[in-house]
Amino acid sequence: MSLFRSIVLMSALAMFVFVSACQSAGPVTRQVADPSTPAQTQSNIAYTLGTGDKLRINVFGQPELSGEFVVDGTGAISLPLIGQVTAVGLSTQDLETTIAANLSSGFLLEPRVSAEVINYRPFYILGEVGRPGEYPFNSGLTVLNAVAAAGGFTYRANKKVVFIKSANGNQEVPFALDTNTVVKPGDTLRIGERIF
Repeated sequence: MSLFRSIVLMSALAMFVFVSACQSAGPVTRQVADPSTPAQTQSNIAYTLGTGDKLRINVFGQPELSGEFVVDGTGAISLPLIGQVTAVGLSTQDLETTIAANLSSGFLLEPRVSAEVINYRPFYILGEVGRPGEYPFNSGLTVLNAVAAAGGFTYRANKKVVFIKSANGNQEVPFALDTNTVVKPGDTLRIGERIF
């Protein structure tokens, strides 16, 4: 009887060690990333305008030149007097400077221009979430907020890694799926499937 008991105990101990080892293993090598640097870099980069952003342009003292404009598919906005102005890739400060320079070349004397984004382009979320699709961007959005907006995780979701393709990037980059990982307008997020 004691031999049988010893075998059962040894088997139970071996199973416990095996299960513990499986649970402590990290994500699959292709999904592991050092998320600290990319996430910090992503949150510190100044916002640049892109297709679909809606802007409010004010030219001081010139209400007929002021208004709301959308960055079109060519990456430009069309303004009275000066026509098409390229906006994609510029910050709002750079756009203000460009518009003021165009207006001062024969139209206005020392124009003062302000530009602000009133509606950012949307972000997209794919993969193991309840409702994949396109969602409106809000300032301060994190990956966990985006997942919540998309109906939460499915039961198959890998809750440790998120793959983000930025609007101006060519490939997905893995980031830690936590409250420090930010979402930018135009990003495409993909929540992968866990292995176990």
